[in-house]
Amino acid sequence: MKSLLDRPAPTDAAALTLRRGAARVLIDNWTGTSTVPSRTLYPHQWSWDSAFIAIGLRHLSARRAQQELESLLAGQWADGRIPHIVFNPALPYDAYFPSPDFWRSSAAGRAAGAPAAAETSGIVQPPVHALAAWLVHRADPAESRRRGFLHRVLPRLSSWHDYLLACRDLGGAGLAAVVHPWEPGMDNSPCWDEALRRIEPAPQDAFQRADLDHGHPADRPTDLDYGRYVRLAADYRDAGYDDRAARFAFAVEDPCFNALLIVSERALAAMARETGADATVHTTRAEALTRRLVARLWDEQAGIFRARDLITDTLVEERSVSGLVPLLVPDLPPHIVDRLLDTLTGPSFTAPATGLVPSYDLRGHAFDAHRYWRGPAWFNTAWLIHQGLHTHALDAEATALRSAFVTEAGATGFAEYVDPATGRPRGARHFSWTAALTLDLLCADAKEPTP
Repeated sequence: MKSLLDRPAPTDAAALTLRRGAARVLIDNWTGTSTVPSRTLYPHQWSWDSAFIAIGLRHLSARRAQQELESLLAGQWADGRIPHIVFNPALPYDAYFPSPDFWRSSAAGRAAGAPAAAETSGIVQPPVHALAAWLVHRADPAESRRRGFLHRVLPRLSSWHDYLLACRDLGGAGLAAVVHPWEPGMDNSPCWDEALRRIEPAPQDAFQRADLDHGHPADRPTDLDYGRYVRLAADYRDAGYDDRAARFAFAVEDPCFNALLIVSERALAAMARETGADATVHTTRAEALTRRLVARLWDEQAGIFRARDLITDTLVEERSVSGLVPLLVPDLPPHIVDRLLDTLTGPSFTAPATGLVPSYDLRGHAFDAHRYWRGPAWFNTAWLIHQGLHTHALDAEATALRSAFVTEAGATGFAEYVDPATGRPRGARHFSWTAALTLDLLCADAKEPTP
């Protein structure tokens, strides 16, 4: 088999050095079965992290990229959900909070089909996995076919989407809802502030944060927010992680989450065609989800997609990067693509010093350049928007964003996120998805279109 390292790669010295550095991060964060996001701050396996990591790993080893995804799928529940954390049983409980003894997945989640062996969380993260699996297959189709990769993962990923569309259609309009701020992956976004005010936080003596042992408090969610996160997770656990029985105090349709579901449905269709299965169900779903995304979450006046709070059935009056990620969706009406580009390149989301996209409106009332998803620029969302720009043939804008991405990733030691105004690194360093997506953008096939 021809090594993926033999594929065309950057030839200038700076790009080669950056490529080697990114590869080193992924090698150092490999546990033997999967890749941790960070050896310190996030020492277990995270769901959408592993999908992004696999997208980068495919340029180093198709086998390892496949293993990254399949190790995550080993923690999938019988109801189809892919949990947002699969815990490493070799680590002590105090390595991360909430820990396995908080989630109690094998006991509290038994009726919902939680695995008996692996301990996991009970909530989910954005469904980028099918897109990752398709890109991993495309990186080395011969190796993928030889190992039967798509035949193994396609039923699992189809079940994952079935769960989201059947059990998480809480608004009854055909979009998937999230029931915890950790589920859309943008934990403390100002988009959730109003909804979280309805939540009585768990008392501070009821939990011990481990994230502050490795992250600066100015970078992390506040104790008040954390108390609300704990309350929501505990209530869901105590309902047996049963989406029919739980009384959700937090339920939101998020544009990024649903855009990734659309693109991943299209990836499932491509996988189905590749394996000789019927792709119709997936293409039909993708088309229907696109119509619903526009009808439910598009705000024409604001020029951005907004989250919908299902408790009040109103659009959230905040503008975040989540509302720009639907650029990924190929069949958006052209005028929406034009409006999204105007918003992306306008004063609310243009950070000239870095060229990256802030996680929240630079002119918004809650903007904070340092604190997690309340302003800093993240590399995974930049990668998604870069892919979306190419999807709509906005190649000049995509090239500029790619250049900003690789420059800042290298300058910050593959930081988790950066201050959009200064480029100063924030959060963890040597962060796996930053390294993985840097590799992807440095490789010759980085412009591969969305399926």
